[in-house]
Amino acid sequence: MEYYRLPHSSLDISKICLGTMTWGEQNTAAEAFSQIDYAMGKGINFVDTAEMYPVPPTQSTQGETERIIGRYLKARGNRDQLIIATKIAAPGGKSDYIRPHMALDWSNIQQAVDSSLTRLGIDCIDLYQLHWPDRNSNFFGQLNYQAQDEEHFTPIIETLEALAEMIRLGKIRYIGVSNETPWGIMKYLQLAEKHGLPRIVSVQNPYNLLNRSFEIGMSEISHRESLPLLAYSPLAFGALSGKYCHDQWPEGARMTLFKRFNRYSNHPQAIEATQAYVDLAREFQLSPAQMALAFVNQQSFVGSNVIGATSLAQLSENIESLALSLTPEVNQGLQELSRRYPVPCP
Repeated sequence: MEYYRLPHSSLDISKICLGTMTWGEQNTAAEAFSQIDYAMGKGINFVDTAEMYPVPPTQSTQGETERIIGRYLKARGNRDQLIIATKIAAPGGKSDYIRPHMALDWSNIQQAVDSSLTRLGIDCIDLYQLHWPDRNSNFFGQLNYQAQDEEHFTPIIETLEALAEMIRLGKIRYIGVSNETPWGIMKYLQLAEKHGLPRIVSVQNPYNLLNRSFEIGMSEISHRESLPLLAYSPLAFGALSGKYCHDQWPEGARMTLFKRFNRYSNHPQAIEATQAYVDLAREFQLSPAQMALAFVNQQSFVGSNVIGATSLAQLSENIESLALSLTPEVNQGLQELSRRYPVPCP
């Protein structure tokens, strides 16, 4: 396993991060325990979760993923061997059942942190992330930004001040953002520097062969501001494994079970691009999933690749992508396809 020191922190995270959003929905607690044991055996020390997990989010299952991790840590007694990241939900996303008045303000952050600590059964969260912006913005595949003159949202400085208090109280160590935009990232950095507030140390956004929008404006920020990407959805909800090609819908697969996750399969260009990448992998006798993950792993702005799996076989294949070095010929093929299919699924 390779490890990466998050700049402006003391966290040495594994280059592969274990994502958990299926635990409590597609995966049982026993299966989650097996996944963590297996991942740790392969050197993974970084686990990412969220207060709204599992996904798809529902009021009846909300928080179960964190509870599963908490039960695991209590059973194994190995809290000191894992770096745990979680997230606070923001307004919108039909998540108002989590707290009556959702916002990224002091009251909500305090409640969310305390609740996550209780479910996880720990005293301090290593990396606390804002799951999505508390404002009108483009994220989760949205395009066509529409300005709202009467918009009301929690000022970013207020969010930073609340997070600073959580750090002062010893409840969290470092902070990060997720599903953010270039404007949002630079605001967080500027306000932290100007007012002596905690600096964000990571950004968790989607990044995969079908969605390279992070490269347009965010990758330069990552490089120049030493703010690495924690890449989520590196297999585009499993589409880049090739298992949905030719209109196949494997039993138990995420997009088979939950048709709402059609971001990477709901239009012809997405289907054509996916097939082209799968064909390229097979041309070079590579696993399509491993090629897609290796593409993410090799990017200089990626601090860790957040993988998810519903079986140990999938988990093993995904972790082994770290050993795959793409040849110049494969990379050339990937770049040619990216020109043919520029960001088909933003």
